[in-house]
Amino acid sequence: MLRLDWNPDGYTYPYVLKACGELRFLLCGESFHSLIVASGLDSNVFVCNGVIAMYGKCGLLGHARQVFDETVVRETADVISWNSIVAAYVQKDEDKKVLELFDLMVSLNSFELRPDAVSLVNVLPACGSLGAWKRGKQLQGYAIRRCLHEDVFVGNAIVDMYAKCKRLDDANKVFELMEVKDVVSWNALVTGYSQIGRFDEALGLFERMREEQIDLNVVTWSAVISGYAQRDLGYEALNIFKDMRLSGAEPNVITLVSVLSGYAKCKEMKIAQAMFDDIDRRDRNVVTWTVMIGGYAQHGDANDALELFSSMLKDQYSVIPNAYTISCALVACARLSSLRIGRQIHAYVLRQGYEPTIIFVANCLIDMYSKSGDVDAARLVFDNMSQRNTVSWTSLMTGYGMHGRGEEALQVFNVMRGEGLPIDGVTFLVVLYACSHSGMVDKGMNYFNHMKGDFGVVPGAEHYACMIDILGRAGRLDEAMKLIERMPMEPTSVVWVALLSACRVHKNVDLAEQAAAKLSELESENDGTYTLLSNIYANAKRWKDVARIRTLMKHSGIRKRPGCSWVQGKKETVTFFVGDRCHPMSEKIYDLLENLIHRIKAMGYVPETSFALHDVDDEEKGDLLIEHSEKLALAYGILTSAPGVPIRITKNLRVCGDCHTAMTYISKIIEHEIILRDSSRFHHIKNGSCSCRGFW
Repeated sequence: MLRLDWNPDGYTYPYVLKACGELRFLLCGESFHSLIVASGLDSNVFVCNGVIAMYGKCGLLGHARQVFDETVVRETADVISWNSIVAAYVQKDEDKKVLELFDLMVSLNSFELRPDAVSLVNVLPACGSLGAWKRGKQLQGYAIRRCLHEDVFVGNAIVDMYAKCKRLDDANKVFELMEVKDVVSWNALVTGYSQIGRFDEALGLFERMREEQIDLNVVTWSAVISGYAQRDLGYEALNIFKDMRLSGAEPNVITLVSVLSGYAKCKEMKIAQAMFDDIDRRDRNVVTWTVMIGGYAQHGDANDALELFSSMLKDQYSVIPNAYTISCALVACARLSSLRIGRQIHAYVLRQGYEPTIIFVANCLIDMYSKSGDVDAARLVFDNMSQRNTVSWTSLMTGYGMHGRGEEALQVFNVMRGEGLPIDGVTFLVVLYACSHSGMVDKGMNYFNHMKGDFGVVPGAEHYACMIDILGRAGRLDEAMKLIERMPMEPTSVVWVALLSACRVHKNVDLAEQAAAKLSELESENDGTYTLLSNIYANAKRWKDVARIRTLMKHSGIRKRPGCSWVQGKKETVTFFVGDRCHPMSEKIYDLLENLIHRIKAMGYVPETSFALHDVDDEEKGDLLIEHSEKLALAYGILTSAPGVPIRITKNLRVCGDCHTAMTYISKIIEHEIILRDSSRFHHIKNGSCSCRGFW
């Protein structure tokens, strides 16, 4: 048109400016703006409105506002001008500014500038984002007075506003009164119910949509799938996803994230990984990565979670982890006792500035340090938090408890009470746990007896289980049994497992058989139950009963989990299984162990052959004990660690009693503190003594 020397007029420019805005062609739009100014059409309100909208779509809010202000000064601005600048602020999520502009527009009290349907559709989402439902209600009243509520777009905006403000009853009233509805109307309500956890209503609306044969789009399907996934109903989420695919609807990234979450919660990590791999790397956002990392951290292999986290940081499309991603990675570190990687993530957190503002990241750091053997670092994180919640306090108390520092755990509890924070059943579980692992029987009993009277917390079955554990560890098995008999509810499997475990330590075969029988009635037997009972029989040299238990396990299809231990080296973590000879340093490891065992025998160490669990002579049992995974890990740590550096070992099961005794003796010889985490607690072994003081 320009080449043919035709001059664009006030009708031409709005169209080309709209095209520039839709395509985000900023340079082209700026060129047209120059032509507009040169031609004198910058005083044309229709053209100026097009310029405002173009700059808004291209993200140049300052340019859009400048053009708008010029129209106001010239007194040419109309309602479309105001709607265009408001829309520009909406696009940049400047919600407060949106409301300010709308108020200014109304304050001019001009008939020509009276807000229309487009104005309401622009400003109502801002009310929703800010939770300003009272402002939204005023706008609804205005819409009714002007009969604008009959417009389906306005009606949808009102429903969506109430839904985002979590006032679903108000949203539902507006929805039911709408004479004309479209799929957006239904989606606003379905999504709203889903997001606040009122899933029965969301599902009911979803079924109504199906019955009324409303075309379901990807938003509808995604809302329902997401709702199921958020409620940990992974299989239900996957079934809806199958229905969606059968309907021919194409999933978007939001759908895929929810489906990935569904697979992760169903512990189907291989399928989740396959889906993740099929997503183009450019389409993987922080939520997609976080779902996978969280799935592995909580339901799969924590090593895979950390490898994926590392891949995310190195990805060529530079996806930056958010606070939830960081938390998932820290959960994986806690599971693995990976102090080195946990410290690296903490350094990243400090550089990125997450810690001062996000409580749950700091709480995860407390948990990670506690479970990785450095409860003092956990305390530093706690002390440096600008804000704390109940989880912060209980996480620190739990850390002190698992390290056998019960007095410090109770000091934290007393300060927590002084702060006026709510004390609930979970808090008391942590208190009783700390008492149990520190041998504070009387204090534990005192707290248990005063839970209801002083704090209004009624003891549950889990609190009774803690008390059975406290009494059992102290060898007071008769008192433990009497407490079980006095329980106001049926004893759970956890109660009987606590008793059975105490019977193992204190060699009470009769009571152990009674506990095992109760577990059988509750159909709660597992490999741990059978192993405990087998150990008790072996210690009593009842080899026929040992053989019977093993036969029973075989016929029941229950396999004993193999014991494994991993130790942190300078650059990597090395894992050992019982009798492991795969490591290149195996010969040196076994030679060192034989030398150490020989030396500690001279110091008074006597192998506890009952832990070998084989009906062979004691000399052969002693040889078998050398092969235990925690001893192999210790030898490797001694060979590869500089003098004075703590050796950090983690075992997937409880530490073997003989290994515990041997390590206590060995700690008199070596220049290392041994920090051993088993499935029950931490053992800090140094100079011939252990922090557990026998309560493990």
